[in-house]
Amino acid sequence: MVYVTRALVDVLLDLASGADPDRVTTGVSVTPAGKLEGDDAAAIPAETPVFTDFYLPDPGNAVNAVFGVDLTTPARQTQGQFVSHPLRELEVTKRDDLAEVIFVAVPPWQIDERSFAAFDRSGDRQPLEIIEATAPDRSLSDVGWKAGK
Repeated sequence: MVYVTRALVDVLLDLASGADPDRVTTGVSVTPAGKLEGDDAAAIPAETPVFTDFYLPDPGNAVNAVFGVDLTTPARQTQGQFVSHPLRELEVTKRDDLAEVIFVAVPPWQIDERSFAAFDRSGDRQPLEIIEATAPDRSLSDVGWKAGK
């Protein structure tokens, strides 16, 4: 089971919609369920990873545009990847980064099983649960964005 917060899904779909007809690719990261606030989070074992955060995509990154690889976000900081497919292919393609979990969205950019899904690195669709929970407030220094890192 892949868990993701509704707030993250909303933001990712907004990014995809705003970029349409271009693709969006960005890293997404997890927070243990025990650190989240909300009734849905309390129902999940505390150590369970829940996707809560994303990194702003860099549209000026030529390597990302050509190869679909984001070199600006250190791999250790993301456990997943989000990609949008404006041409309506709700599947992992050869252009997508093969992260541990890949979220794919297609038009009409809505939260339903035909527009948003999670896949594993081999492209198999995974069960997905969107939860109502919020991550604790963090500053950039809390997530490793310090000078020299």
